[in-house]
Amino acid sequence: MLNEGLATMAVGMGTVFGFLIILWAVVCFLGMVVSYLNKLFPAEIQAVKTAVKAVAGDLEVAIAVAAAKLRK
Repeated sequence: MLNEGLATMAVGMGTVFGFLIILWAVVCFLGMVVSYLNKLFPAEIQAVKTAVKAVAGDLEVAIAVAAAKLRK
């Protein structure tokens, strides 16, 4: 009975190990395919826009101070 359990465990672990090896190979292959496609069709590089910081008005500062005091 112990031998049957060990055999079942070995078959199950072998199946999982085989599936993981196949999964790893597929992921590596798809990585190479995507890398090749990125060389053929490069993505457009968009210019980074700099954000203009707005000066907070008195009302916004008062709201922020009130919210901070309520959190204490």
